[in-house]
Amino acid sequence: MKVAILNGPNLNLLGSREPGIYGNFTLDDIEKKLRKIAVDSGRCIELVAYQSNIEGELINFIHKSKQNGIDYIIFNPGAYTHTSIALHDAISGVDAKVIEVHISNIHKRESFREFSYISKVSIGQIVGFGINSYILAMQYIAGLAHE
Repeated sequence: MKVAILNGPNLNLLGSREPGIYGNFTLDDIEKKLRKIAVDSGRCIELVAYQSNIEGELINFIHKSKQNGIDYIIFNPGAYTHTSIALHDAISGVDAKVIEVHISNIHKRESFREFSYISKVSIGQIVGFGINSYILAMQYIAGLAHE
């Protein structure tokens, strides 16, 4: 099984950007924790991590998911969550299952953050648990690997 950790704009600034909202952890910290879950699951789960501030690069990554053998995408689209019909359409066009994650609870923030184009084409959405939003998604996927 192959899982992609896909992060959108400004998430490369984790650890220094608004720690009161996003915490002090970095994308590397997230990746290390998810790799540990993959290994501890006892299953053959390969992780691929990718981050871009450019919408088209995220779309290209999603488009290549089948060719790259990706089964699941844990996706934090950042601000594109609320604006990108193109990401919605990219996800609709591929077989990989997407779990949308957010560090903060987007439903308790500014009103423009409450709507998600991505949730409509995801198998689930996990928000508001900090780094644990990613961990919960990975635990779900690792649990599926046991079936």
